[in-house]
Amino acid sequence: MKRARRYWVLLTLLAVVQTIGVMPATADGMPGPEVTGASGRPGVTGTSETSETSGTFGTSETSGTSGTPSHQPTPAKKTIGIRLLDAPENRRDDPRAQAYIVDHVAPGTTIQRRVEVTNESSTPMHVSVYAAAATITKGRFTFAADRTPNELTGWTSLDTTELDLAPSGTAQVRTTVRVPGNASAGERYGVVWAQTGNPADRSHNLAFLGRVGVRMYIDVGPGGEPPSDFTIEQVTPTRARDGRKEVHARIRNTGGRALDIGGSLSLADGPGGLRAGPFPAKSGTTVAPGSLAEAVVPLDVQLPDGRWNAELTLRSGLVERSTRVTVTFPTAPGAGAAEASTVRPGSFPTPVAAVLSTLAFAVLGLLLPRSRRRRR
Repeated sequence: MKRARRYWVLLTLLAVVQTIGVMPATADGMPGPEVTGASGRPGVTGTSETSETSGTFGTSETSGTSGTPSHQPTPAKKTIGIRLLDAPENRRDDPRAQAYIVDHVAPGTTIQRRVEVTNESSTPMHVSVYAAAATITKGRFTFAADRTPNELTGWTSLDTTELDLAPSGTAQVRTTVRVPGNASAGERYGVVWAQTGNPADRSHNLAFLGRVGVRMYIDVGPGGEPPSDFTIEQVTPTRARDGRKEVHARIRNTGGRALDIGGSLSLADGPGGLRAGPFPAKSGTTVAPGSLAEAVVPLDVQLPDGRWNAELTLRSGLVERSTRVTVTFPTAPGAGAAEASTVRPGSFPTPVAAVLSTLAFAVLGLLLPRSRRRRR
């Protein structure tokens, strides 16, 4: 009876060893752990002046002509904020839909969203609200200049376009998008902007304008929404000329909707067994359907050179993909080496699993004949 129990114990051990030791490392595209924090927020991009604060994003623009310099205050001394108040019921768990106007609608559909504009300064402020065009270019959500229109802005109307806000005051603006019945299928992009500043006049020939806005991703087409998906095709460790280390990930949008990529990178088994991270990916990577783009993860300047096991997790909204690679950072500026990881964290290395499996089979081979002879 005791030998039978030993037989079952050994059989169970063999099954565990086979399952843990032979199981391959997580492949590209398998879901990874949820990561919270700044890296989980939708990416925000635009010109070099773009910033993101409390769910809003904006860009400062200055224009003017040569002549006597203006002594008007810059927009930095007058700040405004904007945030989306509504999201579709079927997107309540999608973080992108909480920050941006993201929807899929059939031709002939009308949708409405409210945005809230806030005067974050200590002085009264006049704010203009309007919709303007945007595109996705080279992995960036690109804002059109001034009030440049496109097809989406032609479908968009606001219940008010001029606001006078008291210090710390707020106001709501209702945005309505009426999609024509003959609209062709495809995704359109735009921004609902809140703008303030000092225009040029007879005394000041230099205009200072600042604006913040809420992005619009409106997909038009019959039936259900096109799926959102992407793959991580390549991971490359690099060193810049100033010595900074980065990890670059090439992403392919394999779905039918634009993606705003965020995420993080964790490092393990580095020189001396060191671990590091997680390091958040830079915000600002937006990938159009069918396009390629690059996500960049800046690393700590103190990170040692050498070989590391890296786990990269990227996401857009509810879509998340992970990959594990072994990276070697170069000692000189340029690109390093990367190869697929064959060891899953917390598992036996494959050679150890093979040895344990062989020993388990050998022990079972000795016990089974003896057990049978005793029973006879």
